[in-house]
Amino acid sequence: MILSDREIKKFLAENKIQITPAPNIEEQVGSASLDLRLGDEFMIFEHTKNPYIDTRKPETFSNITHLIKVSENEPFVFQPGEFVLSSTLEEIFLPDDIAARIDGRSSLGRLGIVIHSTAGHIDPGFKGKIVLEMENIGMIPILLYPQTRICQLVFEMLSSPTTNPYYKKKNAKYIGAQSPQESKLETN
Repeated sequence: MILSDREIKKFLAENKIQITPAPNIEEQVGSASLDLRLGDEFMIFEHTKNPYIDTRKPETFSNITHLIKVSENEPFVFQPGEFVLSSTLEEIFLPDDIAARIDGRSSLGRLGIVIHSTAGHIDPGFKGKIVLEMENIGMIPILLYPQTRICQLVFEMLSSPTTNPYYKKKNAKYIGAQSPQESKLETN
């Protein structure tokens, strides 16, 4: 079951769903979603001499990015065809009986911004900032500013609490994320 604005507001007030910093309810809660804002860090992929990324050899995909941090009023220039990692300003914590999906906002999608390439599911028990796998599929550069409402979370109530929330998983690679991170594909 997808949560409506009523349940989202109720669970935020009860601290069942935790968002830090606290969202502006009037601006960020939609009919059945919660908007999250863009953080101020961007991981840019470098050109490399490596001819490929081998998913079985972490050395081929580690240290292939560098971090750019922008100030609140400084834009990040998002070039056409560019793929970057960023994260939400907000940190979230989901209880053991609520999962979420991250989706783009249509107003930004109509400019050519894709918010996630594949990682749209957020497990129950996740805690941290959400990493955004963004691409500008448009034809011209787009200036993005920190604190822009960049994506929306759609919350889903589980039929029962999970027995294996993200914070208890042995292989929870991204728990407590505070900034964008490179792939940890081979990390166990």
